[in-house]
Amino acid sequence: MANPAAPELAERSPGATRTRLVTWQDPSPAATAGARLAGLDYMRALAAGELPPPPFAVLLRIAPVEVGEGRVVFEGEPGEEHYNPIGTVHGGYASTLLDSAIGCAVHTTLPAGHAYATQTLEAKFVRPITRETGAVRCEAQVLYRGGRQATGEARLWDVASNQLLAHGTGTCLIIS
Repeated sequence: MANPAAPELAERSPGATRTRLVTWQDPSPAATAGARLAGLDYMRALAAGELPPPPFAVLLRIAPVEVGEGRVVFEGEPGEEHYNPIGTVHGGYASTLLDSAIGCAVHTTLPAGHAYATQTLEAKFVRPITRETGAVRCEAQVLYRGGRQATGEARLWDVASNQLLAHGTGTCLIIS
């Protein structure tokens, strides 16, 4: 359940209240289609808009914009709705981009019928992200792909300034 204080505060402080309408599609058909496609084909279909994005990506305003074997690039637009209590974008936003890009880069190496799950993620935050940061870009590549696991690395950049915001490494379990 969402924090019950938010609606109560909205009634008391309508001038400080913000709303955001979020629209997404049922994720089941895209997941079913993805299970029948090779990982690279699936990721290309998502990036091309041939399949609907997963709901979490709509919520966070992130999307894959480049896809190649063992490499994926995501872009996003962090906003005030991603803020933590101290007035910056929550580290989970950057972590999610790093994790998503690494996982999807691994997914591009998988045959049809295979999947992955994140085993580990290590994120290093270099600069704070705010709504003024604007567009961000996360580039990930696979470093190692074995039969049961794969590792990758990712870097998150401020598009306008080209400054590094965060970087990380992750390991994925390959599921057949």
